[in-house]
Formats: sequence, structure tokens, C-alpha cells
Amino acid sequence: MNKKYKHYKRLPSWMKMEWPKGESYSKMKNQVEQNNLHTICTSGKCPNIGECWNRGTATFMILGDICTRGCKFCGVKTGKPFSPDPEEPEKVAETIRIMGIQHAVITSVDRDDLEDGGAQHWADTIRMIRKKNEGITVEALIPDFDARQEDIRRVLEAGPQVISHNLETVRRLTPHIRTKARYDTSLEVIRQIARAGRRAKSGIMVGLGEEESEIYQTMDDLLERGCEVFTIGQYLQPTPGHMEVARFVEPETFKNYEKKGLEKGFAHVESHPLVRSSYRAERHVKS
Repeated sequence: MNKKYKHYKRLPSWMKMEWPKGESYSKMKNQVEQNNLHTICTSGKCPNIGECWNRGTATFMILGDICTRGCKFCGVKTGKPFSPDPEEPEKVAETIRIMGIQHAVITSVDRDDLEDGGAQHWADTIRMIRKKNEGITVEALIPDFDARQEDIRRVLEAGPQVISHNLETVRRLTPHIRTKARYDTSLEVIRQIARAGRRAKSGIMVGLGEEESEIYQTMDDLLERGCEVFTIGQYLQPTPGHMEVARFVEPETFKNYEKKGLEKGFAHVESHPLVRSSYRAERHVKS
């Protein structure tokens, strides 16, 4: 076996994906490249890129493609980011208009180098999207902003219908795979979103060594803070330098997670090996 790939576990049959192709996919790819934009679909090596881009949906990543944090699960580049592009809000909004997207998902890298974590840039982007795209709905998949109320409020006031912030994993594993982020800080972000009257959403990955009881405790922790939408998918190792996959969880087990989550009280649960936070996000506006 090629040494480059010796650390990867062989994918089970239910994790195999078709190579992205199609007219809509090509059109979306060209628009993103022409406007020098970033998407988590490519930077995060999302397995659903072909399906989503062919449906005309994409998750735009603002504030560059270099993160100030180096989490052990994430395929996004780590380092010293460039200054925010002041023209980016309009570029993103115009691309969304050209593509005819009805539900836009926006995320970003962590920008601990900025005083407000990029909150104002977030607000400017959301407002510009709404200005240029009448009737559009927006989901904001935000970083934790260190749970600073003024920065989270700035994003809230821009008017996204859904605000998502991912826990990523269970409490016990958080210090092992997330760098600066803290489990309780993320829960506080969810609490602030829910208290503001917005639909709060969060998600985790499995296959990192968590116990089933820890997954259900995580659900309870999120529900207690007002989370309404929960996503759960299989962790995939982006590179040999990232955390290894502890196990591949069977599709039937994901069905059980969905059933349990709905029984516990979530309004909507996306649970499948290939699910990522923004997968079929248009369903999450109203459940």
C-alpha cells in the first residue's frame, strides 16, 4: 500500500460516495472559483458535495480559508489568516443571487486574531445576502466567539432564521480533539441563541471513541440549553495527521440515534453516516 494512505481505515460499503459531477455541480464550482470564494464543502472535504451542489445548495465559508485553531478532526487549513476581504459580503450575496439559492448556509473559520472574532463581517454578509435575495432564508453556522454576548448578538441581529454551532463531540473527548474550544462554552453559545428566540442547532460526529451513553447525555445537554435541531454523522479522517477513526458506525445505529433524539424532544434530527451539519439544511428552518 502507498505509504501516503497507510493510516486510513478502509471505508465500509455504506460510506462509499459517487464522484461529484453534473451540470449544476459544474456551474456552482465555476461560480465559486470565479468569485474567489471559499466553501466548507471543499475545505472540509464534505462527502455530500456532489449531491448538494447539484441541488443548487452550498455552504459558503467567509473570513478566508485559514483557521486560527488546529482541531484534530478538521480538514481546514491552520495558520495566520489574511485580513478579511471587505468585498466578500457582496461577492457571496451576488453568487447566491446568480445561483438562485433559496436557503443559504454561511459558516466561517475561527478568527481569534480579530477583536470581535469576525462578528461584524458575519453581520455584514448576512445583511447583504438578504438585501440582494428577496425571500431567502439563511442559516449561520457560527464559531463560538468565546461565548461573548455582544458578538453573538451582532450576528443574531442580522436576522438569520437558523443559527448553528457544533459541539463536535461528547464532553470527555472535547479536550482531545478541539483546541481552544470548550464543551461548556459551546453549550453557552447554544443557550444564548435559543434565549434570543432563534432556532438553535448543533451537531456531533461519532466514531471517535465515544460511548453510546455519552451521545445521549450530549443530546440532553443540548436540549437543556434550548437546542431544537440535532445532526449526527460519521467522522472521517481528513489526513494521516488528524485523529484516527476509532470505528465506523453502522447505518442502523444512526437510525436508533434519530429515533432516540426525536423521543427526547428535538424538533428535527439528521442522523446518517454521511450527514454533516449543513446537509439538507433547508429542512431545518421549519420542522
